[in-house]
Amino acid sequence: MTRPGEATSHAGDSPYPPIADYALIGDGHSAALVSRSGSIDWCCMPRLDAGSSFGRLLDWERGGHCAVAPEQPDAVASHRYLDDTMVLETMFRASSGQARLLDCFTTHEGGARHPRNQLLRVVEGLRGAATFQVRIAARFDYGDVRPWVRSHHAGVWSAVGGNDALVIHTDMDLAVSALHDLVGTVTLRAGERARLSFTSVAPEQLEGGPPEAPSTHELDERLDTTIAWWREWATTVTIEGPDASAARRSALVLKALTNAPTGAIAAAATTSLPEVVGGTRNWDYRYAWIRDSQFTVRAMAELGCDREADGLRRFVERSAAGGASSLQIVYGLGGERRIPELELDLEGYGRSRPVRIGNSASEQRQLDVYGELLDLAWQWHQRGRSPDDDYWRFLLSLVDAAAEHWDEPDQSLWETRGEPRHFVHSKVMCWAALDRGIKLAQACMRKAPAERWADTRDTVRRSIERHGVDDGRGCFVRHYGTTDVDAALLLLPTVGFVAYDDPRMVATTDAVIADLDVDGLLARYRADDGVDGEEHPFVPCTFWLAECLARQGRVTEARAAYDRGVQTANDLALYGEEYDPTGGEILGNFPQALSHLSQIAAAVALRAGEGA
Repeated sequence: MTRPGEATSHAGDSPYPPIADYALIGDGHSAALVSRSGSIDWCCMPRLDAGSSFGRLLDWERGGHCAVAPEQPDAVASHRYLDDTMVLETMFRASSGQARLLDCFTTHEGGARHPRNQLLRVVEGLRGAATFQVRIAARFDYGDVRPWVRSHHAGVWSAVGGNDALVIHTDMDLAVSALHDLVGTVTLRAGERARLSFTSVAPEQLEGGPPEAPSTHELDERLDTTIAWWREWATTVTIEGPDASAARRSALVLKALTNAPTGAIAAAATTSLPEVVGGTRNWDYRYAWIRDSQFTVRAMAELGCDREADGLRRFVERSAAGGASSLQIVYGLGGERRIPELELDLEGYGRSRPVRIGNSASEQRQLDVYGELLDLAWQWHQRGRSPDDDYWRFLLSLVDAAAEHWDEPDQSLWETRGEPRHFVHSKVMCWAALDRGIKLAQACMRKAPAERWADTRDTVRRSIERHGVDDGRGCFVRHYGTTDVDAALLLLPTVGFVAYDDPRMVATTDAVIADLDVDGLLARYRADDGVDGEEHPFVPCTFWLAECLARQGRVTEARAAYDRGVQTANDLALYGEEYDPTGGEILGNFPQALSHLSQIAAAVALRAGEGA
């Protein structure tokens, strides 16, 4: 079996590194992917869902990048995160010397809510002498805009185009190339440092000249402050046991993917990374899905990260509280409702087209969202945060909507683009909406049509048990009228529709393994979903299986599934959306929040099972 960190390139002459070669840096506002060789090939500022400033991840020639590369031909690179941080260290070793590159988005001492909007790169000599070639090829709006690059005074540059601008501060000797890039070389000996700082500003802010350049001492202090801030935040993550380190890393990744002002969590840091290289299943995941709220509250609250879990809960309340009729399943990170899906004229990662921005899933009907929101409200009531009058009116509208629409087909949590179906998971989540509505009304002494809701809830259960169970195998099925299963069925016990150890749930777990296993990993389903092309095992599903097995008391099987899921991470413990076990390749958008959330939930379940 190939480990993802061992891959070096795609087959053929493609210049695109494996997705596993990349590391995420972020600050709760912006995000960037840094390659193993020290090149920033994806960077969106001042917000993670903004147009890219460096984007050759999606078009190697046009997208732009920022490279800090050793000149020595025998240089070997390795990378790691500084302990308990999202600060990346890339180490370069050559016969003539050794140096390291530190990359981060800087934070204030008080945290991430008030951003500096600054990407900082610090190169430091460690042994002998090391010479680096530097190229800054900024390309705004997903590579569409080659900016106007100006020198203001020594070490201060700006790049401006459209509604984007970067202020560049550096103590390196750079010049403008024929391609309007900034290029240069720098040689460092042990103890010497060189710095690159990129600050995102509005172009009109440069009319009076760029902001005053921070001193090298101040830049070094910002690096130290950022390291200290991440480490202080990591102390809030409380988990013990053999999987604690992996769960803590996942929590750090999720913190980086969370928009600090709004509390929204992006499903991933990227758009259009393909599920199969050369294929068309390429989507934009830089938005906040409602269903992730339930996973986040369940996973992050278990680790003691109540502030982050509550931030997402409040984002969901604000964004969705117009009423059930205006509810969407996905929003922009600021709560934006309009995120139309567009195709860009870009080559695509590994020549995988189309390249998409926006996501038309925002227009789909996915009935599970009612249950996600009601279960979220119920979880927070149990934590002492009951709904106020205004939010209760919103919840009432959701329960009534679930009661009205539960018997209609939908696209399911898998966002299929084919014919709507009567998906069992969707029906169960409508049952959960009714069940949680009744429980909240009783517990909070709220006025509600509880008797009508209870009748409908019982009708939903009878329907599922009649049409959603394969009598032959005694298991739940994917949708009415089929004997197929899908991995979403592993989630049915999380809302109490069925106990983990119920014989039907045990049979469902076994059927999922039998039908969807691919080299120890799980596919989502095996059915036409209305989209051309193939896909590989979906990483969260393997962790769902591990959690389900652990809750059933099948701890040995759970540990095997969990460990197999962990093996899909790269050498920095970052998980993608999908994984090709044949090629040992991470695929899909990266890193994927749901994969990290599911890993945490499985680790918590395993700790409970193995500690019993």
